[in-house]
Amino acid sequence: MQTVFDRVPIPRYVQLADVMRQRISRGTWPRGHAVPSIEKLMEEFDVARVTVRQAIQLLAQEGLLLPQRGRGTFVTAEPSRERRFTVHGTLDELVEMYRGDTPELSQIVETDDQPLLFDRDGPPAPAYRHLRRVHSRAGERYCVVSLYIDRRVFDLAPERFRKEVVIPLLTSLPGVQIARAHQTLHIATADLEIARELGIPANFPVGEVRRVFNAPDGSVLYLAETTYRGDYIRLEMDLKP
Repeated sequence: MQTVFDRVPIPRYVQLADVMRQRISRGTWPRGHAVPSIEKLMEEFDVARVTVRQAIQLLAQEGLLLPQRGRGTFVTAEPSRERRFTVHGTLDELVEMYRGDTPELSQIVETDDQPLLFDRDGPPAPAYRHLRRVHSRAGERYCVVSLYIDRRVFDLAPERFRKEVVIPLLTSLPGVQIARAHQTLHIATADLEIARELGIPANFPVGEVRRVFNAPDGSVLYLAETTYRGDYIRLEMDLKP
C-alpha cells in the first residue's frame, strides 16, 4: 500500500524528520515533551522502524531531539527561526530585513548576459552585469540567485556588488533612485541544477522569488531571480479588515 511519503522522490526518513520538525516548530511538541514511541510513529506514518530511527537521529544531530535509553526521546530545542526568509510586502521592510545581513557568498559566474524581461517589467537598461551566486549560513546553502544589475549602477561600486548583499547596497548608493519595486513568489521543486547548487535532493520543495526594481524612467535597473530552500520561506501578510 502506498503512503504519502511515496509521492515524492525524497528519502522517507527525511520527509518524516520534516514532519517532526514542523511539530516542534509549531509547539505541538514543546521543549521537554516526550515524542511518541517508535512503535506509535511507525503506526501513524506507516513506515519501518529504521525510518523512524533515522529521522530521530537526523533531528538529534540538529539538536532538536535527545534520545534517552529506557526513557524515550525528548524535545530539547526549537528549530532556529533566524534562518528563515520572510516575504515582506514593502521595499522598506525588505531593505531592513537584509540590512546588516552577512551570509557567505559563493560566486558561480559573472557575465554580461541580458535578463529575460516581460512587458510588465519595463524596458531594459542599455547593458547589465550578471552575477550568479549561492548564499550560505554556517556551511548550509539556502539560496541561489541570479542578479542582473544595470551596468551603470554596477560600475558605481563593482567590488561591493561582488561581495555584499545587493539590496541594502543598491538603496544606499548616491544618485540611485528606485521608483517601483515588485516581487512574486512561486512554490516549485528543485531541478537537477538547483539541487546540485544547494545540496538538496532533486524535487525538494523550493520557493522561487523574482524581484524587479525600476528606475524613474521605467527601465529595469535590478532583476533578481532567487531560489530558496522550501524550509527557508515564510510568508507574512497584514490583512485589512
